[in-house]
Amino acid sequence: MVPLPQKKLPDLVAHRGLLVGYRGITHRPAFLTCRLQAASVSQRKPVGWDDSRCLHPILRHLVRVRRSLCKGRDGNLRLVFSAAQIARCIVTQEWVVHTAKRTQLLHPGDATYEEQTVRGVRHRSVQLGCGDVGSPLVVFWSFTKLGSLVPRAVAISNGLESKVETAAAALGQVSLRNGTLEVSDLQTAAEGRFMCQVMYEEAGEIKVGYFYIELVVLVPVPKPFLQMNDSTPVEGAPVVMVCAVKEGTPPVEYSWHRHTQREGAVAVTEAAGGLLVLAANRTHMGWYACTAHNEVNSQTSDRMYLDVIYGPDEPVISVEPFAVNQHGFSANEQEEVIMTCLAPSNPPSHYVWFYNSSQIYSGQKYVIAKISRTQTGTYTCLAQNTHLNTRTQTTIILTVYYLPEGKPGCTPFPAANFQDIALQCSWPGGFPPARLRWARSGQEANAAASYSNATRIQRGADVRNGSSYTCLASHPALREDAVCTTTVWVPVGNPTCSAMATKQNEFLMLSCAWAGGLPRVTLWWRDWRNRLLGGLKPSSNIHVLKSNSTLGGKAFTCVAAHPLQASATECLVRLEVPRLVAERAEVSLFEGGEVQLACALQGAHLGAEVFWYNNRRQVIRPDAARYRLQQGDAWFNLTIRDTEWMRDSGTYHCAAVNAVGNATVPIALRVKKYPTPPNVTISKLMYTRQRTEVQLEWVTQGSGNLTGFVVQRQEAKKASLGLSRSAAPAWETVASDIEPDIRDHRVGGLDPAVVSAFRILAVNHRTTGHPSEVKTPAEPPFNAYPAVMGAAITGMIVAAVASLLAFQYIVRNRENNPRLHDLLFGMAGPDAQEHISMPEDAETAAGVEDGTGEELAGAAPPSPPAGEASAEHHPEPPTAAQEAPPAPDVAADEPPVNVTITVTATS
Repeated sequence: MVPLPQKKLPDLVAHRGLLVGYRGITHRPAFLTCRLQAASVSQRKPVGWDDSRCLHPILRHLVRVRRSLCKGRDGNLRLVFSAAQIARCIVTQEWVVHTAKRTQLLHPGDATYEEQTVRGVRHRSVQLGCGDVGSPLVVFWSFTKLGSLVPRAVAISNGLESKVETAAAALGQVSLRNGTLEVSDLQTAAEGRFMCQVMYEEAGEIKVGYFYIELVVLVPVPKPFLQMNDSTPVEGAPVVMVCAVKEGTPPVEYSWHRHTQREGAVAVTEAAGGLLVLAANRTHMGWYACTAHNEVNSQTSDRMYLDVIYGPDEPVISVEPFAVNQHGFSANEQEEVIMTCLAPSNPPSHYVWFYNSSQIYSGQKYVIAKISRTQTGTYTCLAQNTHLNTRTQTTIILTVYYLPEGKPGCTPFPAANFQDIALQCSWPGGFPPARLRWARSGQEANAAASYSNATRIQRGADVRNGSSYTCLASHPALREDAVCTTTVWVPVGNPTCSAMATKQNEFLMLSCAWAGGLPRVTLWWRDWRNRLLGGLKPSSNIHVLKSNSTLGGKAFTCVAAHPLQASATECLVRLEVPRLVAERAEVSLFEGGEVQLACALQGAHLGAEVFWYNNRRQVIRPDAARYRLQQGDAWFNLTIRDTEWMRDSGTYHCAAVNAVGNATVPIALRVKKYPTPPNVTISKLMYTRQRTEVQLEWVTQGSGNLTGFVVQRQEAKKASLGLSRSAAPAWETVASDIEPDIRDHRVGGLDPAVVSAFRILAVNHRTTGHPSEVKTPAEPPFNAYPAVMGAAITGMIVAAVASLLAFQYIVRNRENNPRLHDLLFGMAGPDAQEHISMPEDAETAAGVEDGTGEELAGAAPPSPPAGEASAEHHPEPPTAAQEAPPAPDVAADEPPVNVTITVTATS
């Protein structure tokens, strides 16, 4: 192979945008001027190059094809030709001719032709191969757009380098490598016919190949957009959905799917391509999306939600716990009942509950925490669709079952005149009534069941004592049957009977009792004439009679019967008049003591009331101060306290009264006095020095028992009054607890100004002896006489000296004190002498002149010697006038002046 010359291709200037040569080839025809542009073109011309030779074949071809010539403004010849022809001219004249001397030209009939179709995707890359040529010498690519016959240059290569036409950018990013044309970012404009002209050497020959490639540009589908005429249709309304894409290589196919939370993704088969038409139904609700796909790709649209508006349907009410009956639903009392209402609706229904046509709750679920029997009735659920303003409702009947009160009761009763036993099982109340049936020893009996009450008759002779029977109770509110068991048995022993009277003995009560047993023993009363009294009663029978004294001694019989006994049992009671006995018929004691009288009831006394009468036939009451009453079931005691012989001696009676009679028992009581004690004589009665106490001594005369002494005081008279009382005061006991062997006593707390008389009495228990003589206390002997006299003399001397000095002063100062002088000496008369030498002389003189003592205010009489005063004499205390010194007469015109000198003597 002859190498090509290493030089640039000559540039061909394109007119009106046509560029041929190294710069590339455009895709449209143009006027081309075949001339060399370079200044040194003559130097670069190959051997044998001739412009005419370049134009000749072209002109010949154009004349044959187009038959047109024209000249340009510059005088050059301008031809209309195709780019392939130009390329052929260039190759033939410049390169092929250049190598003509070394190689033999290919015969035109030996060229290679191939056609193929290539598919490329827009915006992707595609490679267009130029045959199977390994190392082409020259490659020239051109492109012819669909619907056009004019090719456009795309790229050219000489084996060493390649050039791409600028206008080829409309096809994409074009590149040429080793003859293969690669287009990146493929554009839709690249769809058409590409032709590759290639010269290559094969077996030492130059060959030419023509390769035609039909390029189909595939456009991928973009993301579809979904449209819906109504996203919230009412059920039954038509819904149209359209799915479309803006572009994409056909055929474009569409698929639809719906997504729900319950079913997931579900294919929609009703669609026809990109169109989906539905009659809106609640089953169509969900998220819709469409997928568009062609041979390139597939894309899915955004989802749209179809919300179908419907309902509400007819509500359905469910009740928990679930229990049905012939009328509807049922529930047990105190259970928690949950009622749920469901009415399919979109938007969701609003629920309102009604109880017996009264609204009670708003919400889907109505809960009753503890249902009661009063809540039985009809419950209605109203469902509302607020969007459509439609509503539906449904009603149920709820029945509340409740148990009867308490537990079933099993009781046997006598029947057939106490020959049979009627087993009765009862459990009244409840709804529905409890179903009852009898069984024995845990096995169900053949007796048919009944409601609320079940009775079974058993022959008494066939029933053993202690047999047990069971009653089974069933109820819808019970998980298992309730059990009631009873045992038939006869009580041990016999009946007990008694008679007693009511208060005030107005009525008589006949009581008969025999506790225990099942069935209980039946009791009734018969009188002494065998007549039935009252009715028949179980276990206890009390018959009341009007009290009557004619009933005394009459007998009454209580009859007891039981089905398990072959014959009846009897109990007898007789009405008796009360009988009393006394513990002692006569009782004696000394006065002052306490005595107890006793009586008792014997036999049946019918609850007799017992009374005590005193010695004056008076009823003794329980609240009496001196009496104490005690009683038991049949004994009665009377206690007399602090007895006195005159007041309490006599006959007492114990009386008993019942409804049929009365009785009395007497008891004699003799209260004795104690002997008189001996007489008493006062041997000494003397005041103490302060006259507030008296020392008393006495002696007894004669014989006799004594238990003590009593000292009594009586007020005699007061010394300040000087007169005795007209009435003698009462005697006051000042000492009463003196032992019998004591013979002296000191009485204190006396008033010195009151003179009292005393006496003493001997006591033998309650007997008091004769009182002693009455005496007044004597004054105590004076033992401090010398000391008192000395003190008195000393006081007199002092007083005399003081008086003498005072008289001397007055006499000497007569002129200065004439009034005082006249006061002292003026009343003595004209012959009065003022010479006084001693006070004693003055007192002596005064005593001589006043011999009668009438001028003195009062002179105290001489006191008797100590110890010589009589017990019966009561001297009066000195008055204030006796203690004052004699006062001289005072002149009529001068007020008197009293001077008192008090001399106090202390021992």
